[in-house]
Amino acid sequence: MARPDSTPTVAAQTTVGRPTAGRRTASRQTAGGAAVVLSALLASGLALTGCSGATGNARTDAAEASGDGTLRIGVLLDNTGDQSFLNAPQLAAVKLAVKEINAAGGHKGKPVELLPETISADTAAQAKALAAARADVVIGPTDSSHAAAAIDVLSKAKIAMISPATAAPGLSSYRSGGYYFRTAAADVAQASILVKLAKDGGAKTLAVLHEAGSYGKEVSVAVSAAAKSAGLGTPIDAEFPAGQAQQAATAAKAAAPDAVVLIARQGAQGAIAELNNAGLAGKKLVLSDGAVGQYGQGLGSHALDGARGVLPGTFPSAQFQAGLVGIDPGLKDMTFAAEAYDAVNLAAIAAAAAQDDAGTSIASRLIAVSGGTAGSGGAVAGEPADCHNYKECVDVLHAGKRPNYEGQSGPVSFDSNGDVTAAAYMVYTYGPDNTAKMTGSETARSGGS
Repeated sequence: MARPDSTPTVAAQTTVGRPTAGRRTASRQTAGGAAVVLSALLASGLALTGCSGATGNARTDAAEASGDGTLRIGVLLDNTGDQSFLNAPQLAAVKLAVKEINAAGGHKGKPVELLPETISADTAAQAKALAAARADVVIGPTDSSHAAAAIDVLSKAKIAMISPATAAPGLSSYRSGGYYFRTAAADVAQASILVKLAKDGGAKTLAVLHEAGSYGKEVSVAVSAAAKSAGLGTPIDAEFPAGQAQQAATAAKAAAPDAVVLIARQGAQGAIAELNNAGLAGKKLVLSDGAVGQYGQGLGSHALDGARGVLPGTFPSAQFQAGLVGIDPGLKDMTFAAEAYDAVNLAAIAAAAAQDDAGTSIASRLIAVSGGTAGSGGAVAGEPADCHNYKECVDVLHAGKRPNYEGQSGPVSFDSNGDVTAAAYMVYTYGPDNTAKMTGSETARSGGS
């Protein structure tokens, strides 16, 4: 039975869309202020090495100025069909950021140019078109399975690339020549938060159930490691194919854990039903981001009463929502908007720090201006100072300090892989009607620790 969709309200609630192949878990934030999750199955088999022609490491190598004086930003919109709604919030966020940057004086006194957007699942063709249009930085793509095609084209052209959405762990080690960054956390970052929720609930032992596939396996390994670090025992880590969780639930029951962490996407509802039958649902249950949804009558009464789960990101501020709606009055969804907005600001701040618009110069300063501490040939001098938008961060530079950008999506702090080292999560708690409300927030640091 498919999960029921429900209408978002201004209350901090969560609605789940139906799973769609090839998409990372998306924290879907609506203009009405509701948080929505879109569960998805990441494409499997992502290669860990690319065929890029880029050499060296643009993130840490020193860069010589080579720009033409105009900062050009491209947007790679790869969402088609059922996922086309993901384009509008990202585009609105990019336009809002560019508007604010230009209102603050642009780059070196010249307006930042936003290149005309196209929408296509042919990521390589889009990337080639943006390179031909002399983009200095590209925001996107959304889909982890499209990232390699974009990286291979853009890194060869020495164009910085910041994805607001790709979450496949394998992208951390993909050969990009140092041109790939992402403002979204890798899926495994949630592991320490899942374990913390179990421990905060009084658990000393926890069982892990994970759905077969790269998402389930990678997050379950991270959860087991986080549990060990937190002093919790993990008597069982059981894998199950989507729709076939009965055996895993039975094995978990036999292990008699204090809590159960369920890591799933497409098979989440069936697994919850089996855990409920085994007496391991309700307050004992902690759900990964892919398993959080508004199940309502799709599950037995009180099946999730007291259960907790997480979604990546932060709840959008009223000011940010108003800014986005000012750009696109018809905007109904805010998925990845905060992450896209932060990507543009970080790129422009890096260009300001380098006093150069070239992609190589931008890539070399992104770690420093994000608050990261990895060694960088483009290190920015001065003591770090927090700033929250382009104007504030440029003022920090003019004061002889190093910007530490704290954005709409929360802390960023890129590491040497271009990953965020601090990831914000919203915590949701279920009531007796099997619906969830936001009840708190947590931050995972240093790759999930």
